[in-house]
Amino acid sequence: MRRQLIKRWFITGLVIWVPLVITAWVLSVIVNTLDQSLRLLPTAFHPQQLVGFMIPGAGALLTLLMILLTGFLATNFIGQKLVSWWEKLLARIPVVNSVYNSVKQVSDTLFAPNGNAFRKALLVQYPREGSWTIAFLTGQPGGDVRNHLGGDYVSVYVPTTPNPTSGFFLMMPASSVVELDMTVDEALKYIISMGVVAPPPPHRATKPQLKTEQLHA
Repeated sequence: MRRQLIKRWFITGLVIWVPLVITAWVLSVIVNTLDQSLRLLPTAFHPQQLVGFMIPGAGALLTLLMILLTGFLATNFIGQKLVSWWEKLLARIPVVNSVYNSVKQVSDTLFAPNGNAFRKALLVQYPREGSWTIAFLTGQPGGDVRNHLGGDYVSVYVPTTPNPTSGFFLMMPASSVVELDMTVDEALKYIISMGVVAPPPPHRATKPQLKTEQLHA
């Protein structure tokens, strides 16, 4: 009886501490990584020189300010000209131009205000018929691929669990995917938790399938 009680206390303690420790570790890694941006400042402006000690998170604040300042400058006429000149310069550098253009196309697609990439959670059969998993809508097949696919197809990303940053890119018939009534954040939590953290009940009936024209809705 006493052994079961101790085991219960131990498991309860783990349930409380494990999320806290992992959260603190992830935040620590992010802050320490962003603090490397302080190297861009002259030595005289480093926190150690100004206040005598390192300020945790100073690099994260600097990174945020740099992003905001870059966005502010890029929204005016002169900033747009500078960005255009910079992109033309990178386009002339071998290898660099290929990597930059590929990354820019992906980022433009993901962060476009009117885009639909990763804004719809889907239910698809993968890796075989009868086995279901969660995927994210990324668009429609393009280029010569479209000429070899008959009917309406959609492009989807099937993430792995518990690490959703890796996964598989699939092109599936629009009639074979089901649009889920859940946000992308809820779907990601469901995937990362390996199905333990279930999303709340839907607020509306689940759509039987995703029509191709909904990609532009």
